[in-house]
Amino acid sequence: MGRFARPRTRIAVTHAISPLAPKTHPAMPPIAGVRLATAEAGIRYKGRTDVLLCLLDEGTEVAGVFTRSRCPSAPVDWCRERLAGGRARALVVNSGNANAFTGLKGREAVALTAEIAADEAGCPAETVFLASTGVIGEPLDGSKFRGVLAACAARATPDGWLDAARAIMTTDTFPKVATRRVRLGEVEVTINGMAKGAGMIAPDMATMLSFCFTDAPIAAPVLQELLSAGAATSFNCVTVDGDTSTSDTLLLFATGRAGGARIERADDPRLAAFRDALDDLLRDLAQLVAKDGEGARKFVTVEVVGAETDRSAHRIAMSIANSPLVKTAIAGEDANWGRVVMAVGKAGEPADRDRLSIAFGGIRVAHQGARDPDYDEAAATAAMQGDDVTVSVDLGLGQGRARVWTCDLTKAYVEINGDYRS
Repeated sequence: MGRFARPRTRIAVTHAISPLAPKTHPAMPPIAGVRLATAEAGIRYKGRTDVLLCLLDEGTEVAGVFTRSRCPSAPVDWCRERLAGGRARALVVNSGNANAFTGLKGREAVALTAEIAADEAGCPAETVFLASTGVIGEPLDGSKFRGVLAACAARATPDGWLDAARAIMTTDTFPKVATRRVRLGEVEVTINGMAKGAGMIAPDMATMLSFCFTDAPIAAPVLQELLSAGAATSFNCVTVDGDTSTSDTLLLFATGRAGGARIERADDPRLAAFRDALDDLLRDLAQLVAKDGEGARKFVTVEVVGAETDRSAHRIAMSIANSPLVKTAIAGEDANWGRVVMAVGKAGEPADRDRLSIAFGGIRVAHQGARDPDYDEAAATAAMQGDDVTVSVDLGLGQGRARVWTCDLTKAYVEINGDYRS
């Protein structure tokens, strides 16, 4: 997560685990051609891992999508420039410092980090991908990686996915991982993914940081098409606070080690099950981000139907999901449909007050421009009291539909962000 910097050494502060956190984590199988290791470099905090190194076998192909922020971080610029090569041999991720708004020093730190990683991986620096998350505006000392990455490379193993997900956390309260196993032609392949994100979440392509790996033999241009489409219905449908990070990065690596014929066309019929599995995994990770929203106590699904177009429905859904008034009403378990009406109306999309219907948890509270004649206060309140709350809107105009995910807005969000640099 990015924030402006105030240089100082800090002891790691831990937050209570989100009540929406999963009770268990999936067993993450090895991915042939991927080895991982984590370390403590003391980039911002003492007493916690803050560096992840992934070593990738030769021949690994890569795809990525990045923030559309006009103020991207130095690692985002580095990755964009190297993505055209389609090949990857290493990934280095650090938490605690976003290396964003750091000028020439930031670019120099990126180049030095890539050079150090390339030496350890035995590969060109152009095949090293980088991501950073943490405070914005504080220079990152690339020399901190010199001994750390050497130690990581020496003990990297195919296991340790949960440790890897923990190393990239900032204000996250739990590691976010997902895995899928699927048939690809004549072979079985695995997809593993991890993500981090809790605040500054309103992705304009992906979440703050997410990395997915597969042993499937898929060419980089095909991976890119799959990933771009998958992000549109997953990470681009999640929001915590309406703020888009400078560092949003979503990367997908394919080692090809599962065997089988290499897929070189996006319309290859063998891809159908893989595409579905990847999309499902990305949605899983995106929802975990919403469930770990800073201070979150409720996971919120916003469903919009009856819009003129899908795009219009999406914009209306995001207007609802990003409204502080809607989110605080949900935090207070108040079935306040007036705030939803407000959010629909301000979205700037076609809407007709007198055709609008609104429901909370399947309980219709407003219909055709007025309170529903069968409105039941007790039933509506009960629908707001669970951990999962669904807000449904029917515009009554067309066939457009969208679904996005968010969380409520509590006092804890202000507490976390009010002293983020302190």
